[in-house]
Amino acid sequence: MDSSPAISAPESPPPFAMIYDDHVKFVWRVLGRLGVARADLEDVCQEVFIVVHRRLAEFEGRSSLRTWIYGIALRCAADYRRRDARRRPASSAVPEIAIEGSQLEDLDARDARATLDRLLELLDPDKREVFVLFELEELAMAEVVALVGCPLQTGYSRLHAARDIVAAAAARMRAKERRS
Repeated sequence: MDSSPAISAPESPPPFAMIYDDHVKFVWRVLGRLGVARADLEDVCQEVFIVVHRRLAEFEGRSSLRTWIYGIALRCAADYRRRDARRRPASSAVPEIAIEGSQLEDLDARDARATLDRLLELLDPDKREVFVLFELEELAMAEVVALVGCPLQTGYSRLHAARDIVAAAAARMRAKERRS
């Protein structure tokens, strides 16, 4: 009788419809933060999920499904920026998301998202990707550098530079608001 533990087969991913429902808002938000213009978000989001659907059988589970989808979204956003750089400047506008609460809270949340969008527009694509992944999506730096394809130290350098740019711009915004 063999007493060795049974080796289980890799777990298959959930059905595509479930993946779409669970991740579409995340992908939409991330694409906006990565510089996809509001007018193009629907199309680029669709591109992401076409790739997800086409390559779902190839998902090996070496990372979380969310991280794998983010990598696809990252590449689609980069392709979008390259493709549309000559036609029009990219905008990082994030779609409005309904928030329960008072109208004042809604306005504050909308203003905060708009401020974040303006700050993200100041970052070049390399710094922006690292900043969004690490600070906003809260991925570990090891996952971040794997997704963006750079060495660990380069990832930390980009994050440090992005933080400096965002902090300086936020300080300028606050100073300008105080003078107004």
